[in-house]
Amino acid sequence: MTTIELLYIAGCPNSVQALIRLQRAVDNTMHSNTVITSTLIDSAETAGQVLFAGSPTILVDGVDLFPTDGRTSDLACRIYVTPNGLAGAPTQEQIAAALAAHG
Repeated sequence: MTTIELLYIAGCPNSVQALIRLQRAVDNTMHSNTVITSTLIDSAETAGQVLFAGSPTILVDGVDLFPTDGRTSDLACRIYVTPNGLAGAPTQEQIAAALAAHG
């Protein structure tokens, strides 16, 4: 079973939108029993213990769905490159494509 986790910080304006897009992409591309968990990153120590690259970070089986060298222990928002320019969350289509590529 695939494990999907959304890492986010409190007050991140993009985490809810990312979770909605992630859920829709999972519903359209994966098995119906796939579970998404959300984990609040509430300290630099917690951020340093996981593959956190800013909020929101999507992990699939413990691997960043959108790999970057930008791992951080800072409680900060993440920026994604999308077809519409820089954004605080990947598009639903980007998430679906990354999930399909992940296998």
